Amino acid sequence: MQYRMKRFQLTPEQMDELLQRAECGRFGTIREDGYPYVIAMHFVYCNGNVYMHGLPKGQKIDNISSNPKACFEVDELLGLQPGDQTACDTEAIYNSVVLTGTAHILNDLERKREVLNGLVEKYTPQFAGMELPENMVKGTAVIELQVAECTGKYHK
Repeated sequence: MQYRMKRFQLTPEQMDELLQRAECGRFGTIREDGYPYVIAMHFVYCNGNVYMHGLPKGQKIDNISSNPKACFEVDELLGLQPGDQTACDTEAIYNSVVLTGTAHILNDLERKREVLNGLVEKYTPQFAGMELPENMVKGTAVIELQVAECTGKYHK
């Protein structure tokens, strides 16, 4: 384990709090040619898993279909601590969480509806409680990242 991971680990509670308040995360998959593919995604964190939505076609969907191993990262930059001597001595004050696991596309319409309602509550609460049109639920891909490992670190 890295030195900073040993010394500056976030607690499980701190990781959960960051995952609840973060507005955007980065979803990483593996392309068919073996290269990584990372994209910024809106998400909800629920019951230890990450849920995202998007179009039912595209690079991330293709990547999940060919290799479901994936990761997700969130962070928050809280400030900078300038060094005394040079710019190289400046340190970032931050919290970050990295999750790894297996991604798949949800097919169950009721489960998709639950996740999409969670996304509505998080990002557009003024529309919470409104019925989602059936065609929108059917036409939206909902990705579940089943988390196998979660690590978090901070620097202050």
